[in-house]
Amino acid sequence: MTRSLRARLALFYAAGVYAAGVVVLAVVLVPLAGLRSTVPVDSPGPATVTGTGDGIGPHQLVVGSAVALAVLVPVALAAGWFVAGRFLRPLRAITATATAISAGNLHRRLDLGEPADELTELGHILDDLFARLQASFDAQRHFVANASHELRTPLAGLRTLLEVTLADPDADAGTLRSACEEALALGGHQERLVEALLALATSERGLTRRDTVDLARVAAGVLDSRRDQATLGGVGLAADLAPAVTIGDPRLIESLIANLVDNAIRHNHPGGHVEITTRACGARAILTVTNSGPVIPGDQVQRLYQPFQRLTPDRHGRRDGYGLGLAIVSAVAQAHHATLTTGARPEGGLAITVEFAPATHPDPA
Repeated sequence: MTRSLRARLALFYAAGVYAAGVVVLAVVLVPLAGLRSTVPVDSPGPATVTGTGDGIGPHQLVVGSAVALAVLVPVALAAGWFVAGRFLRPLRAITATATAISAGNLHRRLDLGEPADELTELGHILDDLFARLQASFDAQRHFVANASHELRTPLAGLRTLLEVTLADPDADAGTLRSACEEALALGGHQERLVEALLALATSERGLTRRDTVDLARVAAGVLDSRRDQATLGGVGLAADLAPAVTIGDPRLIESLIANLVDNAIRHNHPGGHVEITTRACGARAILTVTNSGPVIPGDQVQRLYQPFQRLTPDRHGRRDGYGLGLAIVSAVAQAHHATLTTGARPEGGLAITVEFAPATHPDPA
């Protein structure tokens, strides 16, 4: 049968007290055993110690020691049980709260309070952990709900389109062709959304490879592929690309830069601009993307890095974004242990800087 921690601590404490009692009795009684006292016959005064001799007899020593030790055992056990219970009280609170939280009650906290010791410090650490777990589960639930909504919208539109077309008895080839084109557009929207969700999941998974990456070269390739998109929106692209070498996953870093540029072009206005710079600062590689656009309140900036968050969900009557671009950027930055700094420009738009950690040799294949 497994003994509880309190019982083991009580036995350990009692054994220590008992051993200490044995030592004390030995230290005190052994010298006394060699002493004797005498009282002169014609003197009414007190007895005086005159030297060593027979002293206290062995029988008296054995009886006295046995009685003392017999009394010490229950006293030590009771004291050990009480002390162990006092010290283990915070641990019992931790166990009870952890059990409640594991059952789904994520809002529970320990709140051990005083006195400040190792167990209460552990309690504060666990409270912080429980708070992060609750925030993580809440974010996951919101993400699933938002993803379900985003995926259901094009499916519902596609279903409605097909039902209306099939219900029209006068539908001709032109009508059917138009319906098919709209269905393809809705399917493309859904496909791009799924690709964005897969990119986010891949980014959050972390690094699977580590190669030497020049941010300038990757940024140049991304800009070349986005020039037509920027021209169509009346947005000018500018670049100042100095070599900036880091270590990371090339595909994830390309995804980070592409999403930053796409976000800067999409949330801009005709005649606006996007500027991307890369540079090395010591051993660190730094990427900065600055764009014009609508004025963004400073207290709303961090919200943009949450999935499916848009400040203007239907800006200019369009819905060409999914609210996942900056979430992917944040996930890639975290995977590379990069520092992500975002500032809202007073004249409108954002200035986003990603500072990658110093480059080290990639892991051998």
